[in-house]
Amino acid sequence: MVGPFSAGDRRVVRVAIVGDGGTGKSTLVAAMASESFPKSVPPVLPPTRLPHNLYPDCVPLTLIDTPSSFEKQGARNEELKRADAVVLTYACNEPLSFERLSTHWLPELRKLEVKAPVIVVGCKLDLRNENQLVSLESLTTNIMQQFTEIVTCVECSAATLYQVPEVFYFALKAVLHPVDPLFDYKRHGLTDRCVRALRRIFILCDQDMDGALNDEELNEFQVKCFNAALQPSEIVKVKSIVQQKVPDGVNSIGLTFPGFIYVHNMFLKKGRTETLWTVLRKFGYDNDLKLRDDFLPVPSMHASDQGVELTREAVEFLNGIFQLLDTDKDLTLQPAEVDNLFDTAPESPWNNAPYKDAAEKTDMGYISLNGFLSQWALMTLLDPKLSLANLIYIGYKGNPAAAFCVTSKRSLNRKKQTTERNVFQCYVFGSKHAGKSALLHSLLGRPFSNNYAPTTVEQYAANVIELNGVTRKILILREIPEDRLPELLSNQDCLAACDVAVFVYDSSDEHSWKKSRDLLEKVVRQGELTGYRTPCMVIAAKDDLSPLPRAVLDSFKVTQELGIKAPVHVSMKLGDSSNVYNKIVNAAENPHLSIPETEISRRKKQHHQFHRSLIFALVGAAMAVAGLTACRVRAAKKNATTA
Repeated sequence: MVGPFSAGDRRVVRVAIVGDGGTGKSTLVAAMASESFPKSVPPVLPPTRLPHNLYPDCVPLTLIDTPSSFEKQGARNEELKRADAVVLTYACNEPLSFERLSTHWLPELRKLEVKAPVIVVGCKLDLRNENQLVSLESLTTNIMQQFTEIVTCVECSAATLYQVPEVFYFALKAVLHPVDPLFDYKRHGLTDRCVRALRRIFILCDQDMDGALNDEELNEFQVKCFNAALQPSEIVKVKSIVQQKVPDGVNSIGLTFPGFIYVHNMFLKKGRTETLWTVLRKFGYDNDLKLRDDFLPVPSMHASDQGVELTREAVEFLNGIFQLLDTDKDLTLQPAEVDNLFDTAPESPWNNAPYKDAAEKTDMGYISLNGFLSQWALMTLLDPKLSLANLIYIGYKGNPAAAFCVTSKRSLNRKKQTTERNVFQCYVFGSKHAGKSALLHSLLGRPFSNNYAPTTVEQYAANVIELNGVTRKILILREIPEDRLPELLSNQDCLAACDVAVFVYDSSDEHSWKKSRDLLEKVVRQGELTGYRTPCMVIAAKDDLSPLPRAVLDSFKVTQELGIKAPVHVSMKLGDSSNVYNKIVNAAENPHLSIPETEISRRKKQHHQFHRSLIFALVGAAMAVAGLTACRVRAAKKNATTA
């Protein structure tokens, strides 16, 4: 399948016509192309292009006639997989061909995983026995319930040209204005995602924020979407119809949200999907009911070691949103309040990994302001487009391009020995059972747990760190499972987004230290090979247990040899973090320090210094020679003058 798109894309829509032999496929295509009934047609027609101005959407169609024989099913299957829509034919005068739709053709389409919408078409309507008349609705009700990929059923006659153009109009409409994203077949109403999109549109149109669209606001909505104003009598008629069906759909001010939903549901049930899609696309939605990329101007990063952060304007907006939602003024948001925040988004982005459980919450599961802002910072770091989309969904009305800023390159920060970043990402490495997860949980204020659960996928924790009671930075810890390190290091840019690399080991376990030391060596080597040299820190965890002297001494020796600070001893069980999070942030704020120096890097540094000294010496010698030559020339001139 080519994929969903809107009429504005102006691409060709491919329609594959399939069905039993003799049901009228080729004749249907020929009649559509020539606007007449052909006396004879070949078994399979070549691809037939219809003009773009045939239908109001002005999108050209290519009709693909397919063979019915078993021998040519390979070619047919390939066309089905490429199709944007499928016209599935049966003969109205042959009941067996209709039965074959549910026993053969529709199961075959599912087997091929064809995702294109299906139009069931009864051909040869003029040949049906008048004594076997049956309504199309009663004939197709069961098959449409069983196979929800069928969007429309229609009967036609190529001989009389009855409803032949309608067949391909329905196919085009199913592609440009698809039903599935809008209609929930189980609930027989609008999908949850469609209701969420309409709620956002309603809020945007309710300019005075009184919970209803008055006549002026309704007119502005109508003009924006359809370039035509509503007459006063039309507004009265709409509100009258709504009030009869949905009593709370209209109040003294105007059309309420339930009424707004009813109007669009009414359009959908009447088959006017194009009307609903016109509204949705005017407000920036694509066929997945998400904002289109052209509505999301995310700034581009020119280097892998750059990052994207929220601007002060965006942070102030989020602060205001938090205060608005915190109706009980307890400085926390309940889960229901967070869900209400995202009820104008396709779904709540924080209900799934990696955002779920990545921010500070109370014992009751309420999120604090720090946790709220940290969650947004994490989403902006990992998926700027998703973050910007959700900012807009929840009501950010500023310039979208001003919501984010691109940070300077980390390599440049190290040269300048400073950084202006407000969000720091720290990679947490270590062996199994070393205490990595406990480090993340402690950052979020969670109590220590003796229940060990091995980490199999990357986890994140984000929180605000206060420095000297004045400066506030957001620290994001990214836990790397031991088994995932080879996969991580296979990416040349894996350390580009890392501000600090932390290596955790169990201070009571020599094996844990050896494993963490091995991880440290591999990461340092990767940084030297790729140029993404990263500040490093070693953490000796579980200090409440009996530390192993050999591991303690060796870890101190290794850090000394690498020129980084001595290991930080912590015990999350006893609540003794040794101020480790502030130390991580301090290391990130001084990106030129705590960078390990191996023997290889020292040699390179010495070679570089020697090379620079040699250049200075050569330049100095050249200047001395030039000066001596100049003196000799002046002396010669002086002697010549005297003579």
